[in-house]
Amino acid sequence: MTSPAEPFRTSDPRNRYDHRRHILTTAPSTDTRAASTSSGAAGEASPARLNFAAIASTTVAAGSIAWYYHLYGPVAFAASPAEEGLHATQYPWVHQQWLKTFDHQALRRGFQVYREVCASCHSLSRIPYRTLVGAVLTVDEAKALAEENEYPGEPDEQGEIQMRPGKLADYIPDPYKNEEAARFANNGALPPDLSLIVKGRHGGCDYIFSLLTGYPEEPPAGAQVAPGMNFNPYFPGTGIGMARVLYDGLVEYEDGTPASTSQMAKDVVEFLNWAAEPEMDDRKKMGLKVLIVTSALWAVSVWVKRYKWAWLKSRKLAYDPPADSKVRR
Repeated sequence: MTSPAEPFRTSDPRNRYDHRRHILTTAPSTDTRAASTSSGAAGEASPARLNFAAIASTTVAAGSIAWYYHLYGPVAFAASPAEEGLHATQYPWVHQQWLKTFDHQALRRGFQVYREVCASCHSLSRIPYRTLVGAVLTVDEAKALAEENEYPGEPDEQGEIQMRPGKLADYIPDPYKNEEAARFANNGALPPDLSLIVKGRHGGCDYIFSLLTGYPEEPPAGAQVAPGMNFNPYFPGTGIGMARVLYDGLVEYEDGTPASTSQMAKDVVEFLNWAAEPEMDDRKKMGLKVLIVTSALWAVSVWVKRYKWAWLKSRKLAYDPPADSKVRR
């Protein structure tokens, strides 16, 4: 019986004992070689099985993601015109592209359409006059527009509140004093506020454009419209209280653009999209700067990593055991 410190002695010179790890390494025999040959033949088919399993799992994962996106994705198609209204056509809005901004001439025309056509019924209560500066109007134009309306000022010595001309910090006033007055003037229907209408309606710009341009001359055969309602296939239920408001030549653009129905609808939709997110141009500009800076920092970090870790990645380890601990045969 040998101690663990002594080398393993055997008559077979192919067997040796590694006293550092106490591992008995035995040279393969004829039976072992036969077993290895048979296991290698059986393992030749394993890569094919692994490839098939990978393809199957990838297909299942992709199908699950596609099914989840179909159920819960941002695109939701209408079940029927009677329930959700006719699904709006997708139009190539330039401002929705990643590297494009709003067409500010279109914003100016759209604000003109809102003032002359939409402002009589619909409010824009979340937009102050100062937001229009630089994007739609100049400073002088915004000040003059604000001064056209009166707002309650500070109370005087007697506690009476005096009215004052509007300032850039004031918000665009509502066309009605309260909700009851708005319903009374519109046969019981409440005109919605247009500040966030693009974000608050399914389809966004496409829906509003289709709605404004979707009034037929006469309702189609078989369509039933309640009294006081107007037929529009894009509105849920196809019956809407708002009548058609855009007609060719209704407004006169200051830049000479022909005021067709589709042109006015496009301009006012772009303006309403700007009203819903007036920071979009600045957000895209800042996002582009962030991408450029982060890309440069990523390239520098890759170079620094390769420079700092080069000695560790390129080192070579060699073990030279002491002479007195070498294995004796």
